[in-house]
Amino acid sequence: MNRTRTVNQIDTVEGSRLHSGECPRWQRWGPYLSERQWGTVREDYSEFGTAWEYFPHDHARSRAYRWGEDGIAGFGDDKLNWCISLALWNGRDPILKERLFGLTNQEGNHGEDVKELYFYVDGTPTHSYMRMLYKYPHVAFPYADLVDENARRGADMPEYEVLDTGAFDDERYFDVQVEYAKHTQDDIVMRATIENRSDRAAAIDALPQIWARNTWSWKPTPIKPSLRRETVQGATYVAAEHMGHEPMVVTAWSPNLQDAEWIFCENETNVKRLYHMEGAGTFKDGFNDYIVHGDESAIRRDAGTRAAARFHLELAAHAKATVYLRWRPESEPDAAPLDADALFARRIAEADEFYGALQHDIADADQRLVQRQALAGMLWSKQYYQFDVTRWLDGDPLQPKPPKQRRFGRNYDWRHLCNADIVSMPDKWEYPWYASWDLAFHAAAFALIDPEFAKRQLLLLVKDRYQHPNGQLPAYEWAFGDANPPVHAWATWRVYEIDRAITGVGDRDFLELVFHKLLLNFSWWVNRKDADGRNIFQGGFLGLDNVGIFDRSSPLPTGGHIDQADGTAWMAAYALDLMRIALELAYANKVFIDIAVKFFEHFLYIAEAVSCEDGCDTGLWDSEDEFFYDKLRLPDGSSVPMRVRSIVGLIPFFAVHVLEPGVHGSLPGLRDRLHWFLDHRPDLSRLVSRWNVAGKGNSVLLSLLRGHRMKALLKRMLDETEFLSDHGVRALSRVHLDQPFVFYHNSESFCVRYQPGESTSRVFGGNSNWRGPVWMPVNYLLIESILEFHRYYGDEFRVEYPTGSGQKFSLAQIADELTRRVTTLFLLDKNGERPVMAAYPLLQADPRSRDLVLFHEYFHGDNGRGVGASHQTGWSGLVALLLQPRAMGPSGVVPLAGEADAEIQEFAGVK
Repeated sequence: MNRTRTVNQIDTVEGSRLHSGECPRWQRWGPYLSERQWGTVREDYSEFGTAWEYFPHDHARSRAYRWGEDGIAGFGDDKLNWCISLALWNGRDPILKERLFGLTNQEGNHGEDVKELYFYVDGTPTHSYMRMLYKYPHVAFPYADLVDENARRGADMPEYEVLDTGAFDDERYFDVQVEYAKHTQDDIVMRATIENRSDRAAAIDALPQIWARNTWSWKPTPIKPSLRRETVQGATYVAAEHMGHEPMVVTAWSPNLQDAEWIFCENETNVKRLYHMEGAGTFKDGFNDYIVHGDESAIRRDAGTRAAARFHLELAAHAKATVYLRWRPESEPDAAPLDADALFARRIAEADEFYGALQHDIADADQRLVQRQALAGMLWSKQYYQFDVTRWLDGDPLQPKPPKQRRFGRNYDWRHLCNADIVSMPDKWEYPWYASWDLAFHAAAFALIDPEFAKRQLLLLVKDRYQHPNGQLPAYEWAFGDANPPVHAWATWRVYEIDRAITGVGDRDFLELVFHKLLLNFSWWVNRKDADGRNIFQGGFLGLDNVGIFDRSSPLPTGGHIDQADGTAWMAAYALDLMRIALELAYANKVFIDIAVKFFEHFLYIAEAVSCEDGCDTGLWDSEDEFFYDKLRLPDGSSVPMRVRSIVGLIPFFAVHVLEPGVHGSLPGLRDRLHWFLDHRPDLSRLVSRWNVAGKGNSVLLSLLRGHRMKALLKRMLDETEFLSDHGVRALSRVHLDQPFVFYHNSESFCVRYQPGESTSRVFGGNSNWRGPVWMPVNYLLIESILEFHRYYGDEFRVEYPTGSGQKFSLAQIADELTRRVTTLFLLDKNGERPVMAAYPLLQADPRSRDLVLFHEYFHGDNGRGVGASHQTGWSGLVALLLQPRAMGPSGVVPLAGEADAEIQEFAGVK
């Protein structure tokens, strides 16, 4: 099909920045502050690892952080030497609004939860333009009401949200839009536009602020940073000096207002307030005490390490005002006065051009809007993440020694870990720390707009200062030693293919760098997570909270261990992904053929173990239910299948790969070696579909599922009374609503019941819940896997969809239908509402807020309502890929190496 070509992605102004040698300079500044630094493990120096209690929200305004910073609409350099954010005060709040509020795990009736209204609306990969929106009520922010009511509610009741408090009724709030535009790489302007949405007048104080991250309270520092007020020819500015930066000039202004009131304090802990100790000078909470309580002694007027420009705004009904903050290198004076609004207009036009090139084949305007906001959420969720575990365990020279118990407590065996990088976060409030499998999904989506950043993210986790010497990848700071699903190889391949589609060149150096380190990680899995050496894996938690009756990472009440269908399937998929990467590398270096064959063999060993029929020692397939189940292995040697019909039994879909003639026919000696192995192991050759019988296009299918088992799993997955919902595949079959699974042991009973929304189980803590909701990453992988099966079976192979309907569709059509169901979570329906936003009726009813979209952690299994973390574009951002035509390539799959295919490049706007 011929299409009219617009400018391609690379040839836009923003694309040129991205793909030039100047990109690192353009990305030096970005939205790199956390949304929540308090309550994190790295700020926790308590005896027993009680992070939420040790550093609560009440301390955040008064206590200097050790490892990072937070703030509303935060911006900073890539080491957070300098930090910028916006503070607000409506004249009624008990504290200055400097950071986002939420409940801790113990305070929330379903776990930790941000209780604010904010939206990441737009952004470019170089952060030449960024925009977010924060909604701030006229009345006092309902801190106490949110805490008290959620404490009253049990886990069986809905969470009490900020909209439920009435604080936003009758549109009595401010829309605070914060934008950033770069004049040059280091010359940047913040524009905050504050609109009174009410029909009543209201006043607000706006304080754009800049400060130095506190690095001097922990170890001796030669020269402390400084912010100093200067006046030249009647014009006031702030001179900023830091050893890690060239000197800067900071200015602030607002049209039609008098000059800003500059105030200063120190980014130091208020030891008087928190610890009742004597302390001289000003402290971190100086602006709060001055603005809210009128305490002039809390600030200085000349200098400090924190500076804010205070603007008092009296806004009539529906009126708006704008304030600006600019910082630039002292060495780059203006040749002419900067027209800030013209700068913003230019950068917005460049952003429109960039996304226009990306989205040229997306006809639907609402789909374009959702994709752009999903990508904006990912861009805003970058964060400078610093954590030196050895220093954290041992303490800093200028601080008291941590309790001795910590030396053998949380993460004590990860002393090598020393992170100080810009990292994509799952959610900068609820999960302001990286997680290895989340990061893999982030990278796949980021590759659409910034493949170089995507590659850097995947390379981070295999660096020596991240990856454990034993080969394990770090899970997350709450427990680096937990096992996340091994999806790093999958993400590496996906990013490689998308990058090649955009640039036209495959980055084999990147592929090989990651591959070598993943060999160590694969060995760690084989040596640590296969308890009996039978190619059946345990894995433990594997990211699936609440999916089973036990915490799979803890000692079982029954004793013994669990052979996991998901853990084993993940390892089978891992072997296939590494085989695929090795085959690609073999084009440049034939020694990789041997390694590829090794992973081919390893996959078959796993397939043999997991797929054998009932009665064998290892099999996880239940021929009676025709489903994969975990198997509980008891100390006496007996085993019991855990007949919970959950996503665990569908993950074997992910272990699928089609070998095309272009690969196994063109690499010297490959086919002969594969034939030799299968000829000598005829028991394994039966696991390779039609090895000696040509499939569609002479391809060969490698999968844990033969035709009958694949159909059996599809029958359950596509059954609307079981897994299939209007908005994707549920994590637990709905059959468990009326038929819960119950396991009895020593007079105790353990139960799993379908719960489409928030979990009522506190077994695993937090708000995690796999007992029914729709999760984006597993739906994405299911769609991708079905498309891979279609590559082998072709259009002639048809399956009933939905189950019981009598209608038959090809696998590609079913994948398209699943894609449609999942993307409807975010798109406007026939009533002009978005299912994901069902908990925000006030916004849905407002024409001006209807286009604001949140990307939750997971989604209600029956109606699609957003549940869990509200800004988890980390993995829910995968919807950006699902909305992109041919983002997976023709027929849904990126073509294998050696196949010239112009179609795959169309999704990136490349001719």
